[in-house]
Amino acid sequence: MSPDPSHYLVVGALLFGLGAIGFLTRRNLILMMLSSELMLHGVSVNLTAFSQYHGQHDGQALTIFVLTIAACEAGLSLAIILALYQRTRSLDIRLWTTLGEEELMPPMADSASREIEPPAEPLPKLVPAGRRPMIGADGHVVTPVLSNSQVSGKGAKA
Repeated sequence: MSPDPSHYLVVGALLFGLGAIGFLTRRNLILMMLSSELMLHGVSVNLTAFSQYHGQHDGQALTIFVLTIAACEAGLSLAIILALYQRTRSLDIRLWTTLGEEELMPPMADSASREIEPPAEPLPKLVPAGRRPMIGADGHVVTPVLSNSQVSGKGAKA
């Protein structure tokens, strides 16, 4: 006799619902990606519950396949997000509407949305490996500028 799958179906539906709400309400692309993964896992829980209820292993095998594809998709989407972040310096999805081709983009109908500018100041640079950070007079870390001979290792050691 198979156990009642209603508890698992409720958990799967809650996971899917929370993922859908997160996907629709967030503008940060990483949070949107995590929400879509949550929706995918909710569907996987439901597949497993239905396969257990019917006494078959098809849903469990499909769940393993879905989780494998989801891991590949997460890696690929994070790589794309990182590449786009380096261009706009923001994870806000509204800034990425400017990346499309001009003749293909419809005019924005929402007049309440304001233009968001990417941050003007550059991100801080890390100190090269093997060197101690230098602290400036203002208390901030100052990155030493290395010459080409020091970078290649041909310069004199201090």
